[in-house]
Amino acid sequence: MDFYSNGKVLLTGEYAVLNGALSLALPSIYGQYLEVKNNESSFIKWNSFNSDQKLWFSCKLNKDSLDVVSSSSNKISNNLKKIINSIRDIKGDFLRINGTEVNTKLTFNKSWGLGSSSTLINNLANFAKIDPYGLNDKIFNGSGYDIACARSNSSLLFKIEGNKRKIEEVSFDPPFKDNLYFVYLNKKENSLKEIKRFKAINNQKKYLKEISSITNQIVSCIDQIKFNSLIKEHEYFISKMISKETIKNKLFYDFKGEIKSLGAWGGDFILVSSTKDPSRYFMDKGFYEIFKYNELIMN
Repeated sequence: MDFYSNGKVLLTGEYAVLNGALSLALPSIYGQYLEVKNNESSFIKWNSFNSDQKLWFSCKLNKDSLDVVSSSSNKISNNLKKIINSIRDIKGDFLRINGTEVNTKLTFNKSWGLGSSSTLINNLANFAKIDPYGLNDKIFNGSGYDIACARSNSSLLFKIEGNKRKIEEVSFDPPFKDNLYFVYLNKKENSLKEIKRFKAINNQKKYLKEISSITNQIVSCIDQIKFNSLIKEHEYFISKMISKETIKNKLFYDFKGEIKSLGAWGGDFILVSSTKDPSRYFMDKGFYEIFKYNELIMN
């Protein structure tokens, strides 16, 4: 059995999505495959491959007790056991009936922050035939926007209202998208750590209305000058909320265009809006993984 889930990019909202900010979420053309093969053994054999086809994690678990027989990383195998046990809390016979070989295969570099965890959770939930949002809540306690992207081929407006998620498919296809780029900052931020840090911030509510308004305006924006103004304003509000300097002021103050952080500030990708190809500027600063909009985002 084979399963596939899309990666994700959160274009607006950042971690304010956790507290009800309206956010624009974009499924990526990159994602993760899950391949499951049953056998007659008493074990779960797990192999995880990066986008370069190299094995980055493997382990062997007793299928009943989940005792570790062998593992390339105790930390990762313990996290895997937590996920399997969380599924078994819902569906008790998950990966118990037969011996199993599970292969996961990323089509993006796992350091990029495009959803190696969310694509795995969605794939496993589909395999187990359980609610992926409920499983994600049990394990990560995130917003679930990444699960929404994993399951959709459309741009999404995402908002948490009370205990419910409001998810709306929208058409985000700006006429200036050929002037939008994504640049990888050479390091991945820890999502769980950043979620905990963000939830400890007390001054969020006064900014949520502004961020939601900017999101609505960005979705319908057809002018790049206006778009640049909106992402600059978005950076200002998030900067005030989390008490961090914007990435443009910190690293790219002389760039002739606009730059917006994505996800956890200081790592993962940034969004770049420029009427000229910015590749040479960023490569001169040591950032070589640069994507045009259509090279990363599903349309």
